[in-house]
Amino acid sequence: MSSHPGAEAASPARIVDVAIGYMAAKQLFAASEAGLFAALAEGPAAAAEIAARTGIPERTARILADAMAGLGLLTRADGVYANSPATARYLSGNGDDVDLRPFLTFLDTISYGHWLGFGETTRTAKPADLDLGGDRMTTFLSGVMTYNALHARMLAENYDFSRHERVLDLGGLSGSFLAEALRGAPGLRGTFFSGGELVGHARTVLAEAGVADRVEIVDGDPLEGGVPTGFDLVLLEHVVHRFDAEQNRRIAKAAREAATPGATLVLLDFFLDSDPEQRPIDALHAGEYLVIDGTVVYPEDEVRGWLRAAGWEPVETRALPGSPRVIIAEAR
Repeated sequence: MSSHPGAEAASPARIVDVAIGYMAAKQLFAASEAGLFAALAEGPAAAAEIAARTGIPERTARILADAMAGLGLLTRADGVYANSPATARYLSGNGDDVDLRPFLTFLDTISYGHWLGFGETTRTAKPADLDLGGDRMTTFLSGVMTYNALHARMLAENYDFSRHERVLDLGGLSGSFLAEALRGAPGLRGTFFSGGELVGHARTVLAEAGVADRVEIVDGDPLEGGVPTGFDLVLLEHVVHRFDAEQNRRIAKAAREAATPGATLVLLDFFLDSDPEQRPIDALHAGEYLVIDGTVVYPEDEVRGWLRAAGWEPVETRALPGSPRVIIAEAR
């Protein structure tokens, strides 16, 4: 035991863990690209067998497997590695859940390069140039929509949609949210109101989910009016960070006008908070959104203020695993 009071609190371990975090991320990306988790879906294996299954050198297989075991993404017993429940579910390509490998590819090939210039972004508060030429646009969209699919699944697992009858996805970014809600609530009907390429993508996602017959898709702009009415649930998913403060006030008002008396609002996004310990994933995404395209992770208190001014009363905030938070509000 240390003889110095507070020695544990003053340990450098956390500083070092954070400082070398990029090493963990890059090894995770490499492991996924090499097919490590998919290889272990065939069964537990030692490093030599992992090398044979993936075609990478045994030394590399050992390094990646040990790193993933140290990070809790694999188990290791007597030199034999196996997928953790999380990697089996999300990274092996062998489950009936969201396959996060396209999201990791996006982080590795697009996001990571932007972070290399984050010092300049810190000095200027301006995003780096976003190059989406060639096949990078496909990688970008695939990664972003995959991450959104995870958020939609986590929301459906942590919110009861079955108590609602009509849901409006206002200004939505992804059709996955309505798809998950409708699959879990057979009596629910939905409207997707958004614009541009998002409409086409949503139409495809909803059709593939087998719920298109319960959805109306409307191509429109929540800032320009024409929003349908009569909904007992309004969903604002990944809307807030894409607009400025005044636009968000207008969208909150449009959402309230679309809602029936006593309706519920579910607003999903990352937020900065005022708690003694900020939830890391939100603050990290504040940097990600800034460096990628200059969009904003707002303080939760500010967002709640917009809602109250529009006629919503926030009643609860829920954190979703590996995903944003949701503010749940009721129509006054």
